[in-house]
Amino acid sequence: MANETLEQLGNALEAAQQKIGAVAEEVSEQAYNELVAIRREKLRGLQEAGNDPFELTSYPQADFAAEVKESFVDVPEGEQGRSVCMAGRMMSKRVMGKASFADLRDTTGNIQLYVRRDDVGVEEYQAFKKFDIGDIIGVRGFVFRTKMGEISVHVTEIVLLSKSLLPLPEKFHGLKDREARYRQRYVDLIVNPEVRKTFEVRSKFIRHMRNYLDERGYMEVETPVLNTIAGGAAARPFVTHHNTLDIDMYMRIATELPLKRLIVGGIDRVYEIGRIFRNEGMDPKHNPEFTTVELYQAYADFHTMMDIAEGILSSAALELLGGYEVEWLGEKIDLTPGWRRLTMVDAVKEYAGIDFGAISDNAQAVAAAEAIGVELPEAAEPTWGNALYACFDQRVEEKLIQPTFITMYPVEVSPLTKRSPQDKRLTERFELFICHSEMANAYSELNDPIDQRQRFEKQVEQRERGDDETEMLDLIAIAQSSPGAVAVNGAIVVGYKLCRIPGVFFSILGAIIPPFFIISIISGFYTLFQENEAVQALLSGMRSGVGAVIVSVVWDMGSGIVKQKKIAPILIMLCAFIANYYLKINIVLIILICIILAAAKAIITERRRSHK
Repeated sequence: MANETLEQLGNALEAAQQKIGAVAEEVSEQAYNELVAIRREKLRGLQEAGNDPFELTSYPQADFAAEVKESFVDVPEGEQGRSVCMAGRMMSKRVMGKASFADLRDTTGNIQLYVRRDDVGVEEYQAFKKFDIGDIIGVRGFVFRTKMGEISVHVTEIVLLSKSLLPLPEKFHGLKDREARYRQRYVDLIVNPEVRKTFEVRSKFIRHMRNYLDERGYMEVETPVLNTIAGGAAARPFVTHHNTLDIDMYMRIATELPLKRLIVGGIDRVYEIGRIFRNEGMDPKHNPEFTTVELYQAYADFHTMMDIAEGILSSAALELLGGYEVEWLGEKIDLTPGWRRLTMVDAVKEYAGIDFGAISDNAQAVAAAEAIGVELPEAAEPTWGNALYACFDQRVEEKLIQPTFITMYPVEVSPLTKRSPQDKRLTERFELFICHSEMANAYSELNDPIDQRQRFEKQVEQRERGDDETEMLDLIAIAQSSPGAVAVNGAIVVGYKLCRIPGVFFSILGAIIPPFFIISIISGFYTLFQENEAVQALLSGMRSGVGAVIVSVVWDMGSGIVKQKKIAPILIMLCAFIANYYLKINIVLIILICIILAAAKAIITERRRSHK
């Protein structure tokens, strides 16, 4: 019975609290609306009197709070300072009969104003008394020190430059709601002046970084934000539509690929500070729109990039903050040069207790990860590399506080990176971690087109297994480096993405017609000169080489299909062989059928992805 009574009392108390909260919110909203109405009435009175503040176009602001205070520090007490003309937002006001005090805030800080009726005139003083907190004002006067020792401006003229029609939040004690602060940064800056320091440090850091890279021979560039293919990172892109071209395009998820093309073009050192767009979640470490700096250097490896990352951040701390020790996210961070460099295998061994260096078998690696409660992503293959990375991601990253370079990432998660000469399972890649957060990522660029193609194909397989954030295959690059069937398949997919079914038709024609005409011309010349002894000798010598190439290509394609254990490609390959060799079906017809099957598969696959 007592428990029931207590429960009833608890429910009643909760209901009362909710009612009080609702009443308080209603009262607060009513008070806010009344304040807005009062300010609108003040504006109407000013306008009717011919003093519309919104008609003013400029004010001769010549002095700023911080500079005025600094220049007056050494002036003896009681001595009048120089004349000033200032402008800013009025942040407080204290009316005391014939004299009043106010605080003016400009871009450099706050300064106190002393306004006296006898100095500004009765009419101007009465107008000042009606000014509201948040109004933009201009003042003329001279600098002096109050009896309390505060450097102030003795006002001789005061002008309302712009009327604030909405009251500042929280009665000017600061904007506390985090979401409101993020959504209304301008209000946050007004009422929380310490936020301004973040903006100032960011601006200075970008300037410092530019100077650092420029001094080392890097060229700053700008690359396209809109792309026909979203490449260069593993992320979900934003999709937009180009009306003139009538095609869908992607907001860039990285600046990587265009910058690499500039390296290929002969610009050996290049960088871009650019906005990136990723259609993903939001948390303290992630935002759909953010800024990155990407830099690339020819004839250098990931060790060079580690030196640059460390140099930029440590020198910035010293120059902008005055020392190497900083406090961030509640942790004291030491940015003194000489940061720790740790391989991923060693990091997992140290922090998770698993020595992947002593494991060679995939199944054993996965079992070791599962033994400490680490699960591989559903779309990830059960390999040694994926098990290693999962252990690092789930057990190690959260423990990295001080600046640490984690190096030698598995091949599975580094599709654009050179393999390590010491261990082909690993790549020459690093990520910089500070206070649980990834701050930088770089690697020795892969320049083996054969290896690159194989890794791209692995990514396509992963995407088909359901990982929709896997990096989109740069079909154009692959088609250019590996002409033939891959080029046709690439043309089919790109054509479908751009113009759906008509795009497939025209992309196939574009990929097939040019070589068809070339072969036709060659055939004509062959018919004319086939009886020539020199031509016959040349062709006879070429047959062995062509045969070897065909055998090599068939072997590579066949072994790749078998390794993938995909039934459909194996059946198609066998059926094509039987149809041509035993049934004597024209090879042209077989090729046409295969093209139709490939187009159908590409369309079905793409539609499935778009519906996910």
